[in-house]
Amino acid sequence: MMSPCSWRGTRRILGSNTAIGVGGWLLIAVALLSGCRPEGSAASRRFLSIGTAGTGGIYYPVGGALASRLSIAHDGHQYTAEVTGGSVENVNRVANSEMDLGFTIATTVFQAYNGGIDYPDPITELRLVAPLYPNVAHILVAGRSPIASPADLRGKRVSVGSPGSGTEQSTRQLLEIYGITYEDIEARYLSFRESSDALRDGAIDAAIFSVGYPASSVLEAITSANVRLLPVDSTHREALVDRYPYYAAGTIPAGAYPGVEADIPTVAVLNWIVATEHLDAEVVRRLLEMLLTQRAELEQVHRIAAQIDLGVLDATPPIPLHDETARWWTEMRTRER
Repeated sequence: MMSPCSWRGTRRILGSNTAIGVGGWLLIAVALLSGCRPEGSAASRRFLSIGTAGTGGIYYPVGGALASRLSIAHDGHQYTAEVTGGSVENVNRVANSEMDLGFTIATTVFQAYNGGIDYPDPITELRLVAPLYPNVAHILVAGRSPIASPADLRGKRVSVGSPGSGTEQSTRQLLEIYGITYEDIEARYLSFRESSDALRDGAIDAAIFSVGYPASSVLEAITSANVRLLPVDSTHREALVDRYPYYAAGTIPAGAYPGVEADIPTVAVLNWIVATEHLDAEVVRRLLEMLLTQRAELEQVHRIAAQIDLGVLDATPPIPLHDETARWWTEMRTRER
C-alpha cells in the first residue's frame, strides 16, 4: 500500500483531478524510489543538543527537563541534554558548532568572551541566551577536621572540580582571594560524585563545589561522609566581588541540607544558557517562553528552577545578550507598561 507521503507527493505532481495512467504510475514509482517519507518523520526533524554537566550536579536534570519540554513544544525539533565536563567544555563545543546550547557559569562566560587563562583566544561570537539560577560556593570538609576557614586549606588535599568545569575556575579565584594558589595545595580534579566518595573515604581533606542548592552530591556527602560546610567571611567576599564583578554575596540557607541550622555566608555567581550569535531566533524565543510560562513544571523536576529570575536581564550582563533575547525582553517590558 502506498504511504500517505507518497500519495500526497504524486497528487501534487499529477494534480488533484488527474487520472492515473501508465505515465502517472511511473511518477509514483519515482516518488517511492526517491525516499519520500511521511511528514514529521525523524528525517524531517532538526536535532539540537544542550550541554549540561555530570549527573551529580544540577545542570543535568534541569537541562534534561528543558530538552524534554522543548521537544514537545517546538514542532519539528528534537532537543537532547548531553552529559559533559561542564562549563568550559560546553562553551568550547558551542563555539565549535558541536552543540547548539550550553549551560555555563558567568566565570567561564566572561573569560571566554574577553580572553583568560582557559581562553587565550576570545570567543567573540558567544552570546547569552537566558539566565539560570545562581551557583553558590560549597566548601566541604570532614566533620572532625580542624579546618575552620578556606585560609586553612594551604597544604591540604583539595578537590578543585573536574577539568573543564566552572567549579574549577571558581575554585581558583576563591583560593586566590585567600592568597592560595594550586602550588600551595594538593589539587585533585574530581567530579562532584568523586569528591563526595573521596571525602567519605578520607582520600581528600576538602572539596569545593560551585553549584546551586540543594545539590544531590552535597546532600550525599553530608549524609554519608559526615562533612560540614565552611563560610566565606565578609572581607573575602567583598574582595572577590571587587576583583571579579560577576560574583555577588550568597547564602546557603538554614535547612538547605541536614544539619545546616543557620545560614552559611558564601559567594554566588549566576549560571547562563549560552549559544553563538548565529543560533536561530525561534529557538531562543521558545526557550525564553518556556522559562517564563512553565516554571512550575520545571520546579517539579528540581526545585532550584524557582530561583531562575528573568529580571536579571535588566542588569549589566557579563557579555552581550543574543539579539533575540534582547528583543524578546524589550517586548516583555513593553507589555508590562
